[in-house]
Amino acid sequence: SAPHVMKIGVPKESAAGEKRVALVPDVAKSLQAKVSEKIDPMVESGAGVPAGHPDAAYQEAGAQVGDAGAAWGAEVVLHVRPLSSEEIGRLDRGQVLISHLSPLTAAESNRAVAQAGVTAFAMEAIPRTTRAQAMDALSSQAAAAGYAATLIGARESGRFFGMMTTAAGTVPPAKVLVLGAG
Repeated sequence: SAPHVMKIGVPKESAAGEKRVALVPDVAKSLQAKVSEKIDPMVESGAGVPAGHPDAAYQEAGAQVGDAGAAWGAEVVLHVRPLSSEEIGRLDRGQVLISHLSPLTAAESNRAVAQAGVTAFAMEAIPRTTRAQAMDALSSQAAAAGYAATLIGARESGRFFGMMTTAAGTVPPAKVLVLGAG
């Protein structure tokens, strides 16, 4: 018999200002190469554009590009942000959802996903251990946010963060106090 083909759907993110995409072309390509079971990624047209990944890049990586229905109808749906009520309504019994889900604070959404008969994996619930490091979405996002925060702070401070020595003199670095956790 023919091998099972697992369809993985990547719909567009709907949250305002969200630029991330749940699957980038390089990973789509490596998934198809590394996994013994046939994987068929289906990316909603335009889903990767805000993150700098045009549809053509997905097609070159071997992924299909289609409409929202095809992405939401896949066996496994990948998403970045927790789903809205409307998005949960697009899921069918037996599907698998892999996304950030806010499982500790989104009781209503948790119930809706369970009542829909969907198996859901919360990316933020993956342990932050060495063994699970390749799946650790929180650390990578925290590192990116910390880097961006430093750049924004430098831009807004009005002072140089690094010491600058020029022919006209030396500008001492800014003194900065960073408060935060996470």
